[in-house]
Amino acid sequence: MTLFFTCVGLLIAGYYVYGSLVDRIFEPDPGRAVPSASMADGVDYVPMPTYKVWLVQLLNIAGLGPIFGPILGALYGPSALLWIVAGCIFAGAVHDYFAGMLSLRSNGESVPNVVGRELGPVFKQFMNYFSVILLLLVGIVFVLGPGKLLSTMTGLPVGVWVAAIFAYYFLATILPIDKIIGRFYPIFGALLLFMSVSLTIMIIVSPDHALLPRGLDMANTHPKNLPIWPLMFITIACGAISGFHATQSPLMARCLMNEKHGRFVFYGAMIGEGVIGLIWATLGLSFYPDAASLGAAIAKGSPAGVVHEIATALLGGGIGTTLAVLGVVILPITSGDTAFRSARLIIAEYIKMPQKDVAKRLMVAVPLFGIGYVVSLGNFNVIWRYFGWANQTLAMVMLWAAAAYLIKRGKLHWICTIPATFMTAVTFSYICAEKIGFSLPYTVANWIGIVAAAVAFGAFFYAFGGKRSGEAPAE
Repeated sequence: MTLFFTCVGLLIAGYYVYGSLVDRIFEPDPGRAVPSASMADGVDYVPMPTYKVWLVQLLNIAGLGPIFGPILGALYGPSALLWIVAGCIFAGAVHDYFAGMLSLRSNGESVPNVVGRELGPVFKQFMNYFSVILLLLVGIVFVLGPGKLLSTMTGLPVGVWVAAIFAYYFLATILPIDKIIGRFYPIFGALLLFMSVSLTIMIIVSPDHALLPRGLDMANTHPKNLPIWPLMFITIACGAISGFHATQSPLMARCLMNEKHGRFVFYGAMIGEGVIGLIWATLGLSFYPDAASLGAAIAKGSPAGVVHEIATALLGGGIGTTLAVLGVVILPITSGDTAFRSARLIIAEYIKMPQKDVAKRLMVAVPLFGIGYVVSLGNFNVIWRYFGWANQTLAMVMLWAAAAYLIKRGKLHWICTIPATFMTAVTFSYICAEKIGFSLPYTVANWIGIVAAAVAFGAFFYAFGGKRSGEAPAE
């Protein structure tokens, strides 16, 4: 119990202390014109109250990742909690803050243009393709996951729920952002709050499940002896750091009414997601007697089955369990809809097609959903593994872009350079070791990751080390 509440306390302290430092380094300008006012179009550029922007941002970024990822990460032991805390404060929230604020400073542009502005046209073109592919993977993963949970709850076939969710995604993608997303997300937020609070209370008071009964040993407990590095840092993405968020923050940058609210919306929403990740990692650690039992439950019913089993056992079935599971279901749904919406906007920016006219929105959305449906017919586990690597690779690139922005202006770039270097090592080690990549021995893969991080670090300073604020482009 002590470790869980200590971790939550550290996340809250991180928002006020480290988040304030990041905000001061960036220097938001309360008097600066924002895109929601200067480019208002009633569709994507729509000013909304700050509390609603924060809530939409949280639901946009908090998909299956801060639930399924921490459940799978709990197999490695209590070290999962430490990664969530450190990753969230020093990497994930920093990443989300700069993704949102740099978009805010660039008329609400999507992540490929934001990255291209700082790292150059090659990275811009790479991000145009890479981010759309990632968003398709996100949308697909966030259809199948909630579809399975709803099928377990209702007995209806998964395919029926997948079709219903796809239909909702399509409407949320083409309608003005304040018609569905802005209107229904407060209700979804209430379900999320109920899920988070009720399960936390029950795991504490339940006589059958003590909090962290396995103790505080940080040794690797994975039943298959899979290594913590780099696997845990890919497995637990959302809740610690996630490149998917870089595609979502610009959506809310188009709705923010003042730059001074950036820390609360972008850094703060990531801290909120970190708390959700801590809850589910703790549930995975405490509900089952050991990692082998958790692994068996995952193998039997996937993380979705674990969610249903935990909610049913702790809340006793009935309306409480239904509301808690619905609170889990809305997380992927409220990320999947904005994943497709963000993909539409990135494609529209790339082909220079304004999106105020609904016919032009349909011209982008219809083929996008067609491709998404075809890919969704593939193997879920393979799609999830590719999503994990692509997700963290996008985070790495966004952090390097933020570091370039800071160093060119003579600001303290280390807040981005250090996590960017770390994530470079993680992503290269992972893709070199895994079967979806090069299947190299972990020792070889880890050395390649270290070398890749060192090369990226050196290349960064070679390209930008001589630049100072006088050479930075005007904003």
